[in-house]
Amino acid sequence: MKKSNRQLEGARAPSIFTPPPLLQTTFKMLGLALIDAFAIWFLYTLAADGVWLLLGVLLLITVGLNIVFLDNRLAPMRWLSPGLALMILMVLYPLVFTVYTAFTNYSDGHLLSKQQSIHLIEKQQYLPAGAQTYRWTAFRSPSGEYALWLIAENGSSYLVQAGEDPRDGSQPISGVGTLDEEGIPQSIEGYQRLSRTEAIRYISELGNLAFGIAPDTFKIKSMDVVAQFQQKYTYHSDSDAFVDNETGMLYHPLEGTFSAADGTTLTPGFQITTGWDNFRKLVTSPALSGPLVTIFIWTLVFAVLSVLLTFGLGLFLAVLFDGLGLYKKKMLRSLLIIPYTIPGFISILMWVGLFNPHLGIISLTLKNWLGWSPAWFSDPFWAKVGILIVNLWLGYPYMMLVSSGALQSIPHEILEAARVDGANAWQCFWKITMPLLLMTVGPLLISSFAMNFNNFTVIYLYNSGGPPMLGTSTPAGYTDILISYTYRLAFASGRGSDYGYASAITIIIFIVVATITLFNFRFTRVWEEVSENV
Repeated sequence: MKKSNRQLEGARAPSIFTPPPLLQTTFKMLGLALIDAFAIWFLYTLAADGVWLLLGVLLLITVGLNIVFLDNRLAPMRWLSPGLALMILMVLYPLVFTVYTAFTNYSDGHLLSKQQSIHLIEKQQYLPAGAQTYRWTAFRSPSGEYALWLIAENGSSYLVQAGEDPRDGSQPISGVGTLDEEGIPQSIEGYQRLSRTEAIRYISELGNLAFGIAPDTFKIKSMDVVAQFQQKYTYHSDSDAFVDNETGMLYHPLEGTFSAADGTTLTPGFQITTGWDNFRKLVTSPALSGPLVTIFIWTLVFAVLSVLLTFGLGLFLAVLFDGLGLYKKKMLRSLLIIPYTIPGFISILMWVGLFNPHLGIISLTLKNWLGWSPAWFSDPFWAKVGILIVNLWLGYPYMMLVSSGALQSIPHEILEAARVDGANAWQCFWKITMPLLLMTVGPLLISSFAMNFNNFTVIYLYNSGGPPMLGTSTPAGYTDILISYTYRLAFASGRGSDYGYASAITIIIFIVVATITLFNFRFTRVWEEVSENV
């Protein structure tokens, strides 16, 4: 009699590669302990710096991992949990952070939390008027630590080291050798005395060090002078204000910056939530809404024309190769696909070279034939024309391939029946071929529109969004689209980056693309057609 499957499984010998249950549990608990220990340390650091959003996300991930690995009912999720954790951290968190940033003043000068800003401001020092100055001699240990021997104008001397109180040189100091005729130790145990030439070699390191104990420390002012600096600003948490220890002026927080009554401010500032201010600026500020409206219109025009031109040329070539018995058809079709195989950034730079007004073959040929060549980079109109030409070169092979496949899927019986009924070639194309073709390529055209709406590469590599618009409060160019304009604001403005305003524009871009995409799907009824075929 045959044994049951359960009996057979029970009779099998355990695999030598499967560790004992106790060992598995031990490894699991050790792994969780390491993860939790790192998470606790990192969460404590984030809490100390006031980075609450990231703290919340990491806390959620840590708790989730512990639940998954401790609950045996969730054992299948253990294989997915690392990927889900990374997705939350690398995808969902940036999305949430972008939305959050759009409602803050996050920008150059306001990059830190309030706690971090207070900590850095309290580190600022000043040299009181009439403060004692000292001549100095440096000593350096083999491990790179420094000590200074200071001699005041009245002849008193001190030994100062980082993180230690100054020691009076007139009293015996352990490890300090005999003094030379200038009152400087000839040796200090564990240190090598530096000559003036050697001190110049290490001056960049010495200049960044503070000797003594903060907030009153000794710092090098020059090759000849050391002075004792004092803390410039003191923060009082009860009044939430800084006091200038030199002038007595008070600085209260105002819109993310500690400001005094006379308008002076302390740097760095800190992040605060500003509500809808960034979105309100898009609508109410003429200096901002002016270039934004122009850029938005060009973005729509660029995306629409890019789709129409690439699809038109690609469809024309697909119909040409499909309907005509051309010589070496396959070879010609392969040659036309070459632009699609070359990386876009290479092709764009090649076209930039071809359009070069001094060396480009296109510009030089037009000058020789017509005596004139367009200003492909300095004139707003011709710069836009040049970008459309480059994008046409990059996009038509894809449309040709898609259209070729779609044309071959159309039943020839339908076209033959139309011809029998008296339809000419033009009528067959517009009444039969094009509607059936759009059913197939419609979603691809919509995705192509969305891609070109955010086609940063061609805009940036062609002319970096130039030529620049004049008289705008924010840097903008005539060929900028919304995504490149956002990049300028966030990273490449040269006049301070405004991440909050850029994030607000990013949200607007998402809403616009999503709305247009949904409208196109609804208008073309692609979803309904797909659902009917399922």
